[in-house]
Order: sequence, then C-alpha cells, then structure tokens
Amino acid sequence: MRLYILTASLAIALGAQAATPISLDQAMAHPDWIGNPVEQAWWSWDGKQIFYKQKRSASPLRDTFVIEGGKTRQVTDAEAARLDSGNPIFNKEHTRAIVLRNGDLFERELNSGALVQVYKGAAGASAPQYSADGQAIQFRVGHDWYRWDRAERLLAPVALPRAAKDPAAAPEADSLRDMQLRLFETLKRQKAERDAQRDQAQAERRADPTRAPAPIYLGDKIDIAASALSPDGKYLAVLASPKGADRGRIGKMPRYVTESGYEEFDDERTRVGRNLPAPQTVKLIELASGTVREVPFSTLPGISEDPLAALRAEQKLPALKGERAVRGMGDASTFRWSADGSRLAVMLRAVDNKDRWIAQLDLAKASLTPLHRLSDKAWINWSFNEYGWMPDNKTLWYLSEESGHSHLYTLADGKARELTTGKWEASDVRWTHDGSTAYMLCNPKNPGIYEVCAVNSKDASLREVTRLEGVEDYILSHDERQLLVRYSSAYVPAQLASQPVTGGTVQKLTDTRTADYKARSWIEPQYVAVPSTHGAGVIWSKFYRPEKLEAGKKYPIVLFVHGAGYLQNGSRRYPNYFREQMFHNLLVERGYLVLDMDYRASAGYGRDWRTAIYRQMGHPELDDYLDGIKWLADTQQGDAKRVGVYGGSYGGFMSLIALLRAPESFVAGAALRPVTDWTSYNHEYTANILNTPDLDPTAYKISSPIEYADKLKGHLLIAHGMVDDNVFFQDSVRLAQRLIELKKDNWELAPYPVERHGFVQPESWYDEYRRILKLFDTTLK
Repeated sequence: MRLYILTASLAIALGAQAATPISLDQAMAHPDWIGNPVEQAWWSWDGKQIFYKQKRSASPLRDTFVIEGGKTRQVTDAEAARLDSGNPIFNKEHTRAIVLRNGDLFERELNSGALVQVYKGAAGASAPQYSADGQAIQFRVGHDWYRWDRAERLLAPVALPRAAKDPAAAPEADSLRDMQLRLFETLKRQKAERDAQRDQAQAERRADPTRAPAPIYLGDKIDIAASALSPDGKYLAVLASPKGADRGRIGKMPRYVTESGYEEFDDERTRVGRNLPAPQTVKLIELASGTVREVPFSTLPGISEDPLAALRAEQKLPALKGERAVRGMGDASTFRWSADGSRLAVMLRAVDNKDRWIAQLDLAKASLTPLHRLSDKAWINWSFNEYGWMPDNKTLWYLSEESGHSHLYTLADGKARELTTGKWEASDVRWTHDGSTAYMLCNPKNPGIYEVCAVNSKDASLREVTRLEGVEDYILSHDERQLLVRYSSAYVPAQLASQPVTGGTVQKLTDTRTADYKARSWIEPQYVAVPSTHGAGVIWSKFYRPEKLEAGKKYPIVLFVHGAGYLQNGSRRYPNYFREQMFHNLLVERGYLVLDMDYRASAGYGRDWRTAIYRQMGHPELDDYLDGIKWLADTQQGDAKRVGVYGGSYGGFMSLIALLRAPESFVAGAALRPVTDWTSYNHEYTANILNTPDLDPTAYKISSPIEYADKLKGHLLIAHGMVDDNVFFQDSVRLAQRLIELKKDNWELAPYPVERHGFVQPESWYDEYRRILKLFDTTLK
C-alpha cells in the first residue's frame, strides 16, 4: 500500500502532460464525437471470427461488425440474420451448442457446423438447457416448458403451469351446494357423470404418451414469478407471488412538453415502506402425477428470528409473529438444477434484507435442506449472488461476502472450501466445462485495477490472466483456449482484445475513437489514496490538477461526488461520468483542483466500506470529503476556504448534505437530480440502508437533506429533470418550498422539462454545466 501511495504521489509531483483545451460546448456535446464503444462481443461458433455491436453515429441503431483475419467490416443485414448469439449453451461433451437468435432457438453441431432450427414463434424462447441425457433441448415460452427431441425432431410441451383455478376441479365446500346435492337426485347424478368423464379423460391422457400433458392449475390466488424444469424432465419448480398484492399508492408524474400539446401523466413507483414487497412461495410439481406441493421455509436457519426486533420495540410496533417474509432472487437466479436433474439448489432472500439462504430442495419430501446462510446486520448485497452446480452434479459453488469481500466457495459433503481469499472482490464467474478452472473478474492488485483471474479448483492457486488494468467483461472461446475481453481506460471507451488463457501476448482488436478525439491530449487522473482521519484507512480517489502549481499560490477546490452510492468511479476503467471528466479538464484549465472520491458506500472495496452508511446516509461520506479537503490543503496547495462540490443523483444528495451539514467548509454546491428526502425514494434501494420509515424514523431524519435546510449559508444550484422517473422532480420542488419558507438567499432551481434522471439532450447538458461553471467561477474565484 505504501509503495503504491508513493508512486501516485511521485506521478503528481511530475505533473500531467499538457492537455488540449476543451470548450464546455464540446464537452457536453453528443458523445458520438468521441467514438462509440464496443457494447457487446462474442465468438463465432468455430472461433474463427469475432463479432461485436456498436452504436451507429447520429442514430440510436446498433450495427454489427466482424473481425476476421485481422480485418474488420460491418455485417450486412442478410448476414446478421444468420449469426449465432453470444451466449451459447453447450452440452456436456462440448460437441453441440444451443443458440438463441431473436427469440428463436437453434442447435449447432460444433464439429461440422450444421445448424438445425428447434423453435420459431411469435413469443420468444428463453432459459434453454440440455436434457439430462443430452438427447433433447428444453426451453420455456412464457411460463410453458417444451422439449425438442433430436432423434424424433419432435417439439412437445412438457409442463404447462397455470395461475388459475382448475375448471374441472370440484367446487370449494359450500353448505348450500351440499344441501342441493343431498336433496336432488338429478343434480347428484349429473355431478357423478361429470366426475366420471373427467377421471376417464385424465386416465386416458396419462396412459397415452403421444398426447400433450394437461395444464397444471396452481390456483387463482398466485402469479408465476419464475420456474425451472429439471433436466430429467421429472419436476418443475415454481416461484409464486400473491396475485394482486397491493404495492401501495403510486406516484403520478406530469409531462408538460408533449407531442399532443396536452399535459400527460405517467404512473410511477411507490415510496419506501408504503407496502413491503409481497412474500413469495416455492412450489414443487411432480410432472408425471401432476402433484403440486408447497415447500415450507421453516428449516431455514434464523427464519423465525427478527433482526429488527429492537427497532420494533423502540417504535412500539407489534413484534414479529411466525416466520419472516421471504422472496426469491428473480427469474434468473432463484433456482439452479444440477445437469443430471438430481439436485435443485434454491436461493432465497429475507424481505428485511438481512439474510440470504442457499438450500437444497429434497425432491421426495418437498423440503429444504440449508446449505449456506449469509447474514448481514446492515443489508445483503444485491451483487455477488452467483451460484450453481459443478460438473460432478454434487458440488455447489457460490459467491459470498462472509469474509468481508466477495469470494468464490465450493461446498461438498457439508464442507465449504474457500477458493479465493484476500481484500479484493471476485465476480462474473465462468467455469470450464470440466470444472477444473474458474475464471472471474478480480482486483487483487488494487481496488481500481480490474483483470481476469483464474483459480484452480483442486489446489485453489490463483493467477492473473490479463494485464489490461481496466477489464469490463470477458468471454471464453468455445474451445476454452482464448479470452475475448472488453477493456477500457480513463479516456478510452470500451474496446476489444483477445488473449490466450495461459497469458501471453494481448492482441488489441479495436479502436473505435474518432480522429478528432484521439488527436486531443487530456489531463490524466492521478490515482491517490487520501488518508482518513475517521478510521477508514484511505479513500481511493482520482485527482485532476494543473501541470505545474505556482509557488505560494492557493487553488480553489472542486469536489465531485459520483452517483448511485454503490458505484466505483475511481477505477482505471472509462468512467460512467466521461462528460464530467472532460468538465474537470475544463476546470483545471481555469485554475481549479478537482478531486473525485470513492467515498464510503462505493463499490469495489468490500462489505464494510459498502455498509458504513447503514442508518446514517451522508455521514461517513461527508467525513471522507472533509478529509479530501484537508489532503488538498495540506499537500496540493488547495484553498480550504474556497471549496465547491457537485454531483448527480446520490451525488446531488451528497452535495446538499455538504452544504447543509458542513456550511463552514463549502462555499458553493450544485445538486443535480438530488434525493432531498429519503422517505420519497423507492423501497428496493432505500430499505436496504435505512430500513423503513415506520421502523427507523431517526435514520431517515438524520439522512435527509430537507431536515437541514435551515443550515444553508453557501450558494446552491439545484438542477432536475421534470420527468425524472427515478428521483422524482417533486424532491427538488419540496426542498425549494422549504427554502422559500425559510427565506433563504443565494439558491436557484433549474428545471429541465424533457429530461428524465439521466439527461439525454446536449442542450440540457450544456445549460446545466454552464450554470455549474458560472456558480463556481462566481463564488470560488
């Protein structure tokens, strides 16, 4: 760590190369002028070609390109119609692959390249997989599951679950009905005839293997949220939600600039805590008999223990009775079948966000056997929830933050084994088909340097495969000998490179930047470790400064705050905030120092860094920014009396917190699309961090900027899109009214009638940043 800090300090001392001046109009122009990044890439089925997609300049359309023999060309529409998708599903022997193309399904024979169409329909296929014996392909259309038999070339339904009452089922018990059947022989005889006809039809269907299976009726009180068919075709697992669950009162968002010329209104989300997410259930269906069994959650450890009991008692709320509410992990992650269909793993999450369970479903008993529990007193991360079965069909692998960082584990015979370890994070795991090696994204060298790593499943030996520093994602070639990598750097949007999995020479394949953009020189960010005076170690940050600092001069400071909270902007990758980075170049040209910090709550630094803001949003982060000011003043000739701050979304929230909770330290701030009151934000994000307003009102009060509006002393710009469907425009309007009532001066609200949360129009970007620049130039210089 010390060596790295020294190296960064040395880089600062040497200064940055002279940058090409950038105008505000150019920085805020449509990013097509930069050159659009590679968005998606994949190998051809034989590994001889590489395909990728890229946005077309001056158009929202995407074009496909092919790289072959060192040359790149655009794929024609006719060729594109015949391309395989980028995520094939391989059979066990790695000789065949399932390919999805525009919702249609194909199978590719890898030795000859022969292609057979499996399914074509108006409704797209999804979730394709090979049957346990490899002789068939299974897939889903809507909630219905199908099987395509390769030998017979026959496509047939396997499971047809229905969230409805069985029309042929006996009516529910009813005293009047019972009396009618008792009194009237005719009615009794007619009912018996109907029952006999139904029973005979069902028996004939079961006895005739050529007939499609009957629908399986699950009742009209649920909706099907997810389902997974066992590869042996014997079982269907279903995740069910209560039908018509009340989500609470929804918001109405007005739109004033419309094609019709009239005001129009959109329905939007509910607020946090208005109604908790509805609990879900798991059902196991035995397809041969049609038997449906609900799986109890009572065996999950801690299911009846309330981690929020103390808060409930404090607020005099009723104690939790029975089991905690549980939900699945969505359509893609709730269920994982082993390839032979003998085992089913289920991942579940408590609605209170404090527990994640992985359990094995006993198919004979329809009960859960717990395999792994991840608990967190703050909240379980929505990232790092990858898991599945190894090729031996009995060893489970999974990611877990239990050590404080996301790492890869295996579990066999009740014994867990950690394959990766250390103060870094593993993600995006991909196994070789024989289970010998797991590839993953990793950052062991430095939290901001991302590579592809490989770990051996036998001895847990780890190696870095790439040396690109800014890997975005990667794909293994079909023969598992090559990596296709999307990588980026500070001023280079995502590009493609290939490299042998054994390491060796990297072949950079694309450079989609425009000539105008490449001709420019930029101020390279310095990656610095700002010491924390609040026990947080160091705060990794990007620092922008003039090439030379004049002796004796103090420089005004601008602090940038990235959005989302849980996002990493201090990595070596091309930033989400590329416009802001160009704006930082402009600020440096005008004599500012700019510091962009990965404050506590940011991604990439482990569980403790992520959860430091639990029940106190805005507090640890502000401490980090005050440490940033101190570091700039102590080491970089920063003027601690001339400090401005700006950011959007979570960054807008933090800009308000800075001005309102530390008015003595911040002269000016620009809060863009800010959350001003966390009780107005959505449940999924906010309840993780602050619980719910009824349960934890103090956490909401101390975390919401509107509660500190009376402390405003500096100069404030609020900018907000009026059709923002993430952070509602109402947040800024309510704060404006509060400031009006408090008779506060030196603030303004800039509304943008056609913009949502992420601005799109260059004119809006320009106007917003013109105001920010004017604010800083007026107040800090």
